[in-house]
Amino acid sequence: MRDEGGIREMRIHPMWKQYPYLEKDLEQVVKLIESSIRIKDQKITKTIQDLIHSGGKLLRPAYSLLCSEIGPEKNKERAIAIAAAVECLHMATLVHDDVIDDSDTRHGKPTVHTQNGNRFAIYTGDYLFSLTFSLLARYASSMKNLEFNSRGIEKILIGELEQLNSRYKEPTSVKEYLSRISGKTAQLFSISCYLGAIESYAPKSVAMHAWNMGRYIGMSFQIIDDILDYQGDFKTVGKPVLSDIRQGIYTLPMIYAMRMNPKPFKQILKKKEDLTDEDVLELAELVHKYKGVENAKGLAKKYTDKAIKELNQLPEGEYKQTLLELTEMLLTRKL
Repeated sequence: MRDEGGIREMRIHPMWKQYPYLEKDLEQVVKLIESSIRIKDQKITKTIQDLIHSGGKLLRPAYSLLCSEIGPEKNKERAIAIAAAVECLHMATLVHDDVIDDSDTRHGKPTVHTQNGNRFAIYTGDYLFSLTFSLLARYASSMKNLEFNSRGIEKILIGELEQLNSRYKEPTSVKEYLSRISGKTAQLFSISCYLGAIESYAPKSVAMHAWNMGRYIGMSFQIIDDILDYQGDFKTVGKPVLSDIRQGIYTLPMIYAMRMNPKPFKQILKKKEDLTDEDVLELAELVHKYKGVENAKGLAKKYTDKAIKELNQLPEGEYKQTLLELTEMLLTRKL
């Protein structure tokens, strides 16, 4: 549904009903993104609008908005614009990620490349990247902050490339896995929290606590996502379970399990793209048998504890309780 100006009626995820002030600000974030789309290609415009309203939780802009309460300057217009830039960046990475992983659905809906082809999807993602920089250039308080976040975005893209290069590669190293998710997922949470804090003129030392909090949240969030691929359901995960194995993405639970007994895994994994449904199910059973999920939960818990420790270092304020509630909810998802 659209109003007279052509902007869709806001449909923010129902999880924000318990935080009315955040829900209102997130509605403004979505409106700003839609009003910032200035491209003649109406198909691109509609695609981005569909992405915005596809059922995502807007977690990263929410963290950015909450962290904009840390510093002494409460500039709502700038906070909303920075949060909008964060969400544009997130959507861009999702579109590209779906192409790399050849994912058919996200949040139960067909992905951009599935509907329109890889070239169109890449162009859509690229436009969202340009929208990110456009918003940051217009609203970031200094070029120094813009440069800092440009480096952060570079690390996100490197993480995506590392995942592409690791497909169907035998998983052996926890360190390599953590490096990949640090760029692919944790970096964006870090940027979201840091930008909110630094653009509210929080001291650098305080903003770095926000950065570290975001990083640990992102690390735990991705590990939990990878665990849920082995024990979740479509509704919980937002994608078919065991989809990572099918796509040749071997995550922490399998890495831990292979440490216990690599031989049965190697016999199956050597098939690479030719894995059958029976092979995928057997791999999942082996991961559970050799405590891969159990050990991955332990590491996720360590990152969650680190995130809460950094959160506790932030200045007192009403925002802090919401941050704590959101983080605890996010990092204890049906495990």
